[in-house]
Amino acid sequence: MRVGFLGTGEITAAMVRGLKGQGHRILVSPRNAAMAATLAAEVPEVAIAPNEQVVEGSDVVFLCLLARVAAEVLPSLPFRAGQSVISVMVDAPLATLRTLCAPATDIAITIPLPPITTGGCPLPVYPASPALDALFGEKNLILPQPFEAALNAHLGASALCSPILDQLLTATEWLAGHTGNPAAAEAYIAAMIRGYLPERAAEGDLAEALKKLSTEGGLNATLRAAMAPAKESLRQGLTAFHSRLGLDDPKGRT
Repeated sequence: MRVGFLGTGEITAAMVRGLKGQGHRILVSPRNAAMAATLAAEVPEVAIAPNEQVVEGSDVVFLCLLARVAAEVLPSLPFRAGQSVISVMVDAPLATLRTLCAPATDIAITIPLPPITTGGCPLPVYPASPALDALFGEKNLILPQPFEAALNAHLGASALCSPILDQLLTATEWLAGHTGNPAAAEAYIAAMIRGYLPERAAEGDLAEALKKLSTEGGLNATLRAAMAPAKESLRQGLTAFHSRLGLDDPKGRT
């Protein structure tokens, strides 16, 4: 498949590396010249091309720009009917993309995360995208969403990564303070948490994992009780995203 990337930031790099060795022809724009050069040197299938040539030479075009930059750049590019367009941009709703990328109509939005490089990345998408599934479905969990607001809610949920990692770093520092070995402490914390997470969780798997760590009076239950007030802070933080992500707008459910 001929795959193009407009914008060459960290997420573009992760996706391109995830496609390495699969036989695709990949064009990347030189907006971030250093990153584009790195990818061209690292991934044999990659070539660097101006924006116009990226669009002209691709069956699937990934939009990896800032929304304000996209509004300036995309209308002048030669999108065509029958071309697949997949946006990973924040603050660029589907209605806007349909205007910016006309006459292309096969347009979808997804939320890739850095683990897409190696696989195992959840990819919520709206609407369903056969192109996304063909490129990344073998190694990653594709999650088609019923409406745009449902996709936006995943953006909010993805913000959980930072506070969770912050908590893990706090525990790592505490452990290292008692062992004198920061590297081993970090390895232990990461491996411990990873071991409790199923690769592709089914409904109820997380609750079942928590149940197994709920022995009354045990260390896990004791620490969880001490941290219980943080749950309300989490709910408040997520609720604060509603306006920004359009989660209170009934039009987002269509």
